[in-house]
Amino acid sequence: MYDEFFELFSKSKRQVVLTGAGVSTLSGIPDFRSSDGLYSKDFGHMRVEDILDIDFFKAHPDIFYSWAKDNWYNIEGKEPNIIHKSLKKAEDKGYITEGIFTQNIDFLHERAGSRKVFPLHGSLKRGYCMNCNSYHEYDEISKAVHEGRLPLCSCKGVIKPDIVFYGEALDSTTLGRAENAFYNADLVLVLGTSLVVNPAASLPYISARKGRDIVIVNRDDTYLDGYARLRYRDLGSFFESFDSFISAL
Repeated sequence: MYDEFFELFSKSKRQVVLTGAGVSTLSGIPDFRSSDGLYSKDFGHMRVEDILDIDFFKAHPDIFYSWAKDNWYNIEGKEPNIIHKSLKKAEDKGYITEGIFTQNIDFLHERAGSRKVFPLHGSLKRGYCMNCNSYHEYDEISKAVHEGRLPLCSCKGVIKPDIVFYGEALDSTTLGRAENAFYNADLVLVLGTSLVVNPAASLPYISARKGRDIVIVNRDDTYLDGYARLRYRDLGSFFESFDSFISAL
């Protein structure tokens, strides 16, 4: 079923990966937009999208952390799945040369051991003080949240998770690196993302305009399906086969 992809992958010289929330659902982390995703459940009388706005966070960090306690600050109990592990194996064998660019903030790619990981939307792995800019690790922030305390720096400034809220721009260095990677790659893997959030969603189109090979594995349709060399729906099945393939190389 996947032989055409395996041949394509083996012959490629420069591979880049874009991952989205669908990749982490196999680890028990909910996505955003599915029928049972994070956006499907209001928090009190508030929409989750509003809680994730930077102006709201600045005004009400306590409400954000109350929501995040059971939705984000529990990922220490989640483990990298076969997707994260297989991509790490591929990197170890000299593939995924241009890196993994992820829309996810759960740092599971890093926990799986991948080295060339670039979080487009930031990461919960650390936060920083909005007053003095000092950095604080996930464990410190999570401990405060689960004790019912607002995470504060020693200077009494509020600690903000190092993620991109609505109303904030992506890190320009990471975005520039991504644009170069998708321009230079000859094989693009789009995994677990419906490609609806820009600018991350526009990155594979850079490759499409260059006529590069694009392989999409995602449950739902994407705007890029018509440009894809190969299109699959089931991430679990795809990576069970890919893991066996990459292990045998």
